[in-house]
Amino acid sequence: MGGRPLAALNLVMYPMKTLGSKVLQAILRGGNDKVTEAGAVIAGGHSVDDNEPKYGLAVTGVIHPKHILTNCGAQGGDALILTKSLGTGVLFNACRSKKLPLRDLELILPQVASLNKKAMEVALNFTVHACTDVTGFGIVGHALEIAKGSGLRINLFYDKLPFYPNARQMYLKGETTGSNKANREIAEGSFRKTRGLPREDEELLFDPQTSGGLLFSVPPSEADQLVADLRRGGIEAASRVGEVTASTQPAVWIL
Repeated sequence: MGGRPLAALNLVMYPMKTLGSKVLQAILRGGNDKVTEAGAVIAGGHSVDDNEPKYGLAVTGVIHPKHILTNCGAQGGDALILTKSLGTGVLFNACRSKKLPLRDLELILPQVASLNKKAMEVALNFTVHACTDVTGFGIVGHALEIAKGSGLRINLFYDKLPFYPNARQMYLKGETTGSNKANREIAEGSFRKTRGLPREDEELLFDPQTSGGLLFSVPPSEADQLVADLRRGGIEAASRVGEVTASTQPAVWIL
């Protein structure tokens, strides 16, 4: 949303007797590295003994109240820019079920773990009408949030969407996630395809993302330059993936 993080608190639930302190130290070190990369500091935290490991951060930051980016300001004619590839949900599940070797998953982890900090810094030099991260609801779910919040229709160009290697193949092998069905149900009645897609291709549209990218809605005259600047800044997956059109019925169409 354009904010600047200042401080973060660790929130940890962890089975110390089962996994031991070394794994916990690695988790906390990784979290600290990312907080430092974001320009903030760890100010403390809280831990609970739990059977299933969980880790997160409660973050405090600042933003000018007149410069907050939301998912409600898209304008008709805008272009949509996506900053990261899609498909992490099925890839992580496929690795757990042994359909995807860990070495293949490790190849994409640097991009998955990269912060959206640089993408936002670049985008703030442009006229961003709306912005959302693309996480648990998948690309269709989060695009639909922009469509409903702005009272417009979103067209996504399927052939322009960037996907991680092996994501399509994992759906083809029968892998899925626990969120695909729910994400599809959320979009029901507001989702339309103007082209035929195999099941595995369509499932990618509802794939829940871990550490997903950002979806920007910007004037079309600025779109190509934004993509070029993002790529120049190291965000190689940045792509122009859709457009915003006027409509009396907010929806997401796949073209």
